[in-house]
Amino acid sequence: MTAEPSNAAFGMVGLGRMGANMVERLRAGGHAVVGYDRDPAVSEVGSLADLVASLATPRVVWAMVPAGDPTRATITELAGLLAPGDIVVDGGNSRYTDDLEHAALLAGHGVGFVDVGVSGGIWGRTEGYAVMAGGSEGDYARVVPYLETLKPQGESGLVHAGGVGAGHYAKMVHNGIEYGLMQAYAEGYELLEASGMIADVPAVFASWREGTVVRSWLLDLLVRALRDDPALAEIEGYVDDSGEGRWTVEEAIRLRVPAPVISASLYARFASRQDDSPAMKAVAALRNQFGGHAVRTADGAETAPMSRPASSPTDPR
Repeated sequence: MTAEPSNAAFGMVGLGRMGANMVERLRAGGHAVVGYDRDPAVSEVGSLADLVASLATPRVVWAMVPAGDPTRATITELAGLLAPGDIVVDGGNSRYTDDLEHAALLAGHGVGFVDVGVSGGIWGRTEGYAVMAGGSEGDYARVVPYLETLKPQGESGLVHAGGVGAGHYAKMVHNGIEYGLMQAYAEGYELLEASGMIADVPAVFASWREGTVVRSWLLDLLVRALRDDPALAEIEGYVDDSGEGRWTVEEAIRLRVPAPVISASLYARFASRQDDSPAMKAVAALRNQFGGHAVRTADGAETAPMSRPASSPTDPR
């Protein structure tokens, strides 16, 4: 597969779930796009160099790859391939501090940089993506036509949040808020299920979709999940995190901003990954020691409550 000249000035690096859907939405909006992916089965050109060679100048190359080393490697390679006047957009979930380094690297080659936080997931192709951009006024103005196509119809959904790093900072806080909202819905679900009072938990959540102050797109998605699997029996209670929730909590600590809800929702995700929490083992042991409460042994059996201690707490023999 070799690069062929085209009239496209926009290239997409990374054709996974997000990148491929964004390419489809851009093309539906009238933009010519060339896509590159490390997987030759989906890539339209053979290499990153071929992608750059296929684009008309001045170019805009959007990196939609995992944050960290993959993004860093992609931008470093692009710095050596692009020409002055071109622009790189990082649309992944990079940390804002990485943006500052990437912008400085590209500036040394005369290449602009825009960081874009994107929300919308797999629904973005049809519903549009919420877009939060950071960068200079000039660089932002160059990419606005693409951002306008990606965003939902209507007035909202796109913001120039500030200088370099502001787009990903806004997306970081957005995801921190998302953690808290999801945790609140999840705890409400568990409480309704445990109460014994509610005959149809999915129906209760569905009733909240109209007229209540807790209605949201996340609620709509939870109703959809419960419709497909009312007891969530097919899902394991293991929840990963992309990193942005952690970064949000770290920023809250750095800025001395109280963020107890977001912090607790992050810790809840950590707890979901423990089959047998060491911390809760310690709590059970302490309850047994000071109150004689029964404990469950590793094989699932339950010990009898302790009526009196075998030794003094200061002489635990």
